[in-house]
Amino acid sequence: MARQRRLVVPGLAHLVSLPALVDVRPFADPEDRTQFLATCRDTAANESVQVHAYALLPGELRILATPTAAPGLARWIQAIGRRYVSAYNRRHARSGTLWAGRFRSAAVEPGHWTLTALRYVDGASAEHGMTSAAQRCGGLREAPVVDPQEYWALGNTPFDRESAYSRMLAEPLHDAEVARLRRCLAGGWVCGDEAFVRTLASAGDARIGPRPRGRPPRRT
Repeated sequence: MARQRRLVVPGLAHLVSLPALVDVRPFADPEDRTQFLATCRDTAANESVQVHAYALLPGELRILATPTAAPGLARWIQAIGRRYVSAYNRRHARSGTLWAGRFRSAAVEPGHWTLTALRYVDGASAEHGMTSAAQRCGGLREAPVVDPQEYWALGNTPFDRESAYSRMLAEPLHDAEVARLRRCLAGGWVCGDEAFVRTLASAGDARIGPRPRGRPPRRT
């Protein structure tokens, strides 16, 4: 069966997930994480991708990013793979990939759903990994994070935005929202309200949502 074409919409935020192999910790220590962030920053600039949030987890890389051109997202992830995996393997005296297959991505509707995806990435358990959350909650600002418009809309001053976002992160996301984000990631679908998803229905042969259940209606 032919591989489904990945849907990438320039100018929209995309939730990205890249799972690691079960026996690999891709961000094992602070030096690995520092190396990854440097690689992320440099490659994102080369491919004109804005990185809004990251979560470096024991078994997964999770990112929210906006590409300016459709091919840029895949090229960026591939560049990270080549440069970071090579450096990781040299440091840890190993060979081979770190990742369990292709990355998954879902274009995200601006507004509520982009803010929800931002919280999904930043709110990943800091106990088990490293996220970009602190940079939006009063911590040290580091590249490559670029705040999306949805974050800027939370307040008129940095303190207002940091306080509002900290309160949001303290509240868990609704289970239904998390499930929706994960379904869209798994299927490569657009995550957004029905009306917004319909506006992207002209995106060639890429599927923007699940197929209707049952057989298609007969043409008369």
